[in-house]
Amino acid sequence: MSTLDFLVLYWPRLLSGTGITIAQFLLAAVLGVAVSLCMGLLKLSHSPVLRGAAVTYIEIFRGTSLVVQLYWIFFVLPLFGLSIEKFTAGFVAVGLNIGAYGAELVRGGILSVPKGQWEAALAINMSPAKRMCRIILPQALVNMLPPWGNLMIELLKGTALVSLISVADLMFEARQINASTYLSAQIFGAALIIYYILARFMVTPFMRWLERHMARKLGKA
Repeated sequence: MSTLDFLVLYWPRLLSGTGITIAQFLLAAVLGVAVSLCMGLLKLSHSPVLRGAAVTYIEIFRGTSLVVQLYWIFFVLPLFGLSIEKFTAGFVAVGLNIGAYGAELVRGGILSVPKGQWEAALAINMSPAKRMCRIILPQALVNMLPPWGNLMIELLKGTALVSLISVADLMFEARQINASTYLSAQIFGAALIIYYILARFMVTPFMRWLERHMARKLGKA
């Protein structure tokens, strides 16, 4: 089978799988960012209980395999009465995993804001919440975005593991096609190219645009 014939025959399935991969990536990214922000702030809390909860979460999800976490959420939680549909289990596992890494970026970004900014906000009698939202977080975000770009690419690659619980993403479709055709070079080569295109021409440009946008916005503030 020629490469052209292969693409014509299997392109619809690859396109469908790519759509599921993009959906998994976007949902996991939203969840991961929200968890990162929450846990990063909790780790800076003065409350030992809140700080301890954040540290426990971060250590568990950073210290164990994403595959194991995925299996726990999909296969083990139903034993305790909590069943999660496979599509949801996929992006939840990836999002929670990436959130543990992102929490450290949030914490580091907040701590990187110059001490003078904290003191200036305190001097004008801002409440802690307003000080964080209006002064600290915008500046921290500019410092966080470059490493977040790398983390988003890792998240995209991590979504390939959802195929292990039969989510019909790009990798699942590639494995199914390979099992029936044994055209490993063609199918996994096509998958490799698609993942590269998503990372190089979707994730990376967006993160670079966001960095420039936030830097300009902060400069005008």
